[in-house]
This record gives sequence, C-alpha cells and structure tokens, in this order.
Amino acid sequence: MLVALAGGVGAAKFLRGLLRVHDPGDLLVVGNTGDDLRMHGLAVSPDLDSVAYTLAGLADEERGWGLAGESWNVREALVRLGEPGWFALGDRDIATHLLRTRLLGEGASLSEATAELCRRLGVPVRLVPMSDQRVETRVEVDGPDGPLDLGFQEWWVGRQARDPVRAVRFQGVEDARPAPGIVEALAAAGGVLICPSNPVVSIAPILAVPGIRAAVAAAPCRVVAVTPIVGGAPVRGMADKLLPAWGAEVSARGVAGLYAGLADAFVLDAVDAGQAAEVAALGLEPVVVPTLMRTVEDAAALAKAALEALGGGPGNPEGVPR
Repeated sequence: MLVALAGGVGAAKFLRGLLRVHDPGDLLVVGNTGDDLRMHGLAVSPDLDSVAYTLAGLADEERGWGLAGESWNVREALVRLGEPGWFALGDRDIATHLLRTRLLGEGASLSEATAELCRRLGVPVRLVPMSDQRVETRVEVDGPDGPLDLGFQEWWVGRQARDPVRAVRFQGVEDARPAPGIVEALAAAGGVLICPSNPVVSIAPILAVPGIRAAVAAAPCRVVAVTPIVGGAPVRGMADKLLPAWGAEVSARGVAGLYAGLADAFVLDAVDAGQAAEVAALGLEPVVVPTLMRTVEDAAALAKAALEALGGGPGNPEGVPR
C-alpha cells in the first residue's frame, strides 16, 4: 500500500494524477487538518474537502477550489444580516459541512465523519485526517498595530496574507494522536509520498502529530517528496511568505532541506535542475522532471516519476525497501 501525506489543492491535483497510474484501492491519503475551522457554527475541513472533491470528480477546475456549479445565496444572505463573509462557503459546499457537523455532534470522530462523507461523495481512496484531536495552525504576524496571533485561515483568507509572518505553531498538537490506522499503514507501506503541498502549513502539521514523523522515518520503504516550489516561487499559495519564518529558503533546495533525514528522494522541477547537486548533498536522491500540473496528464506523468523514485512503478507496485 502507498501512503500519501497531503495538503489541499496541490496535493489534490497530484493525487488525481496518481490515480491514473496507481490502483485507488492501494492508497491511503493522510490529510492536513491544521487549517480546519468553525464558520457559522459549521465544522469546515478545507484540505480534506479539496482532496475529496477533486478525487470524486466534483471540484471546480476553473476556480481551483470548492465544488463545480456552485452558487452563493447563503453567503450573500449572511452578509446582508451582518455576518462575516470573508471565508466563502458555497451553497453546495455547505451541505458537506452540515453533514460533517451533524455527524461530529452525534459523537462520530473526525475520521468516522470523513469516511462517511467520502462514501457518500464517491471518493475512490481511503482519506483520513491526520488526527481526530483538534490541532490548529496559528500564525504570529506583524500587524499594523503590533504583533497578532491569528488562525491560519484568518491570516490567509481573511487578511489575504498581507501581514509579515514571525512564526507558525500548531496549537494542541502535543495532545494529538495519529488517526486510527495511520501508524499501522506506515509500518506496512510499500511507499510513502509527500505531496507537493505547502511544507510549513500542510505537511509540517501532519508530521508534528506525535508518532507520525517517527512512523514515516521507520517505514520499511522509500519516502519520496515532491517540491511545491518551482523557479523560486510557490506554484500556488503562500509558501514564500512562510518558509523564511520556518528558517528555510524559498527554493526547491530549501524545501528539500526540510525533508532531509526523512525522505529518500526529492522531485524537483526541470527549471531548478541546477539545484540537483545541492539536493543530493542533503542526502536526497534528486529526481528532475517537469512538475507543473496544468492538466491531469501532467499530474499523471509527475506521479509516475514519483512512483519510479519509490521503486514502485507498474512492474513493482510494492516498492522497494530502504
């Protein structure tokens, strides 16, 4: 079985390509929940939903997030009533959050609620949250009147990431535990993929859950990470604003340094081929291929390269040991 650590939109695109070249039934996706929030009383899991919607074929390809065919009547009505509208919940999307909130209110764990949502949406892989316990990504920034401690979505969406970042922390992570099945899957994995997601606020929260980083490090297989940085800039999102606060350079080699000692190989884009030697010096096997996923075919080619780096191409689906 393959295990993939995933953030939101970038991971979802990569995973959609992966399903073109790998059996969906042989994949466990561990999703980031540090971005989760409550809006209008609803439990919202943005990264889990981005993956679920994309793999179920329901995502809005043009906008890049949310559901296709969306409308915004509830949001507009809420704003008319004086409620905040900075985090856009579409009418169809709200149905997902209503169901999740009800299931959690009836005593289901987040893992159980996610499994039920995926079943109803038609998600072809097993998608699990990193933990059933609440872990909140908090961002300390320089606000106009001094330091502010903000929830990630408030900074990223509400304030449009305009405040310089001082530090990032994962509130509550010390009391979290890996969701059921994650450690066991890693112990038996034929390969581990770190998706092209923001290394600071998508992958780091997963690895920060006590037991997950150690389980990845001890996995009896190769671990391959895929860069989210191409040509010194993030393909999507705000990694360039966060990596310096995390002590890393905004570059493929900077991200590779964060995975040194954990991953065996690092996939970087052809435009960054000049950094391959530096990646190798970190102890990571550099794999230089095109990484931009403009089409599902692009994503499938990238996923195939990552599988080959695992040693788990079509002729060897179980991967190779470290």
